[in-house]
Amino acid sequence: MKDIPVLFENNFCLVLNKPSGLPVQGGEGVKVSLDSILSQEFSPRPLLVHRLDKETSGLILVAKSREAAAAFSALFSGTRGLVKKYLALCSAIPEQEEGFISFELEIRGKGHKKSKTKYRLGSSMELAGHPCSLLELEPETGRMHQIRRHLALKGHPVLGDDKYGDFSLNRKLRKALGLKHLMLHAHRLVIQPMAELPEGLDISAPLPDYFPLKI
Repeated sequence: MKDIPVLFENNFCLVLNKPSGLPVQGGEGVKVSLDSILSQEFSPRPLLVHRLDKETSGLILVAKSREAAAAFSALFSGTRGLVKKYLALCSAIPEQEEGFISFELEIRGKGHKKSKTKYRLGSSMELAGHPCSLLELEPETGRMHQIRRHLALKGHPVLGDDKYGDFSLNRKLRKALGLKHLMLHAHRLVIQPMAELPEGLDISAPLPDYFPLKI
């Protein structure tokens, strides 16, 4: 846990700042995950209630009991009482400084589903001669890889994305600047008051040091 800062704790939950490269759950070929670390460090083991991609850094909440896990799982699977904001360093600069990205995304086994992400331009600069932008993003639906897929479809792929990104640009920036991480960070979590959080929660995690552009 020395590399996983605890940013908030009460009797019901922990909010952690997950580093990039750490899987949340175990699976084939996964020797170490956030879940396995929690099981070694805590008794009883905190329970996962939502996910982040392995390469995405930032805020993740875990529950301290099954009852709390049920309450937080319902919160994260719904559309009310919760705001999740991400920061992404992307290729190019959007024409509009803020707006919405909406696409129907194919979901395995479920066909195409509507999806929507709100975005706002934070800052911009050139990296190795290529215009880039730091966007603040707020997903209004919860499809798999939604932010990464939306930005790629919009023509602003997340830098370092080895699945949906601009692979030639990724290679160029890795060689010129040493950028080798997925530039996507779960930045802010806002939860309205609930039994497990009587005063609510509004917490942010700073960008990792490897981000060359700050908001």
